[in-house]
Amino acid sequence: MTDQKINNVNVQEQPKTPCPPAQDIHHQLKEPLVRMTKRGVVTTRQKVIVYVAGFILALVVGALMLLAIGKNPFFAYRDMVVGSFGTAIASAETIRIAVPLLIASVAVGFAFKMKFWNIGAEGQILAGAIFSSYIVIHSINNNNYIGRLPLHLIMVILAMVGGALFGFLPAYFKTKWETNETLFTLMLNYVAIHYVAYLQSLRSWQHPDSTYPKIVDFATFTNGKVALPRLFGVHIGWIFAIIIAVIAYFYLTKTKHGYEISVVGDSLNTARYAGMNTRWIQIRTLLISGALCGFAGYLQVAGANHTLTATTAGGVGFTAITVAWLAKLNPFVMIPIAIFIAMLQKGSLFIQSTMRIPAAAADLLTGLILFFMLGSEFFIEYKLVFRSKHHAPHIEQKEVSA
Repeated sequence: MTDQKINNVNVQEQPKTPCPPAQDIHHQLKEPLVRMTKRGVVTTRQKVIVYVAGFILALVVGALMLLAIGKNPFFAYRDMVVGSFGTAIASAETIRIAVPLLIASVAVGFAFKMKFWNIGAEGQILAGAIFSSYIVIHSINNNNYIGRLPLHLIMVILAMVGGALFGFLPAYFKTKWETNETLFTLMLNYVAIHYVAYLQSLRSWQHPDSTYPKIVDFATFTNGKVALPRLFGVHIGWIFAIIIAVIAYFYLTKTKHGYEISVVGDSLNTARYAGMNTRWIQIRTLLISGALCGFAGYLQVAGANHTLTATTAGGVGFTAITVAWLAKLNPFVMIPIAIFIAMLQKGSLFIQSTMRIPAAAADLLTGLILFFMLGSEFFIEYKLVFRSKHHAPHIEQKEVSA
């Protein structure tokens, strides 16, 4: 039997069932009530509208939370601004908080640009602080034999080496054995924190007249050698932070290395096809990222705290991730965003004392504002489309009927 006859027999044997009406099929393919679609070209005006709407909603939700605990939201918001920039001392403290935050944001921005998820900025900051503290303790235990300028130069070098080491390890393992960089960098944070706890238990790091597990105050025992000079009431680290942000912008946008980082971030296979040494690019970039975080650790030791504790990083490494994403990995944009978040943190501390707002509520207020600002990023990329009751998709009906 030929193929044509077999096909004819199969056609005749098939049961003849009527085709369901087009209206029934269309009812089964009913459009959902709400669906998300990606926006096309988004203008600057639309972005501004989304950000402003998100910020207003954050203030409204925060106000409801404050009302729920019996506090006046208008007074709370006013005190947050006054507590951040109301006086010269308050402004200096806000900028002091923003300095390591800006540097760490630039640092993680390097890695994120390459789609290398560096969640270990906290540990890299601590590593820089630990390495720079070693030379200070060595100088203290040997009658402060190192002069002021050489001491700071050695501290900077050691801090950047320590941070770079904590950046190198996950990059090496990632490029060699395809390990998960998110978990690797995250776990290194705890290594650094617990190592600081170990240093606090060493007698050579403690106050000679105390057995309490606390590292000595560096400024006191070095006769002020460790303390950085101040400019406009803030240690000069803020100048270095701005310089780093500017250099990072030109490095990422105007140099060959920056172009290679962008290509690796867009497609690792494309970078390999173009002949780029992708392994070295990733290691090199994480060395830079870690070194910058280490430098932030040096500024925390020499400019802010004048000692080393497990909270020297103070959550800066994690908050820096928020700053980097809000700035779209643009180092210039990170400057005002870092100052804004520093204002929220300083303001939340201020309202705890002036209005007796619980610390958890103040932190929740800050978190709500950041949550809505991050949510604005989503609504810039996507939009919600609601199903219309009176407008039927005639094109779909015609396709189903056909």
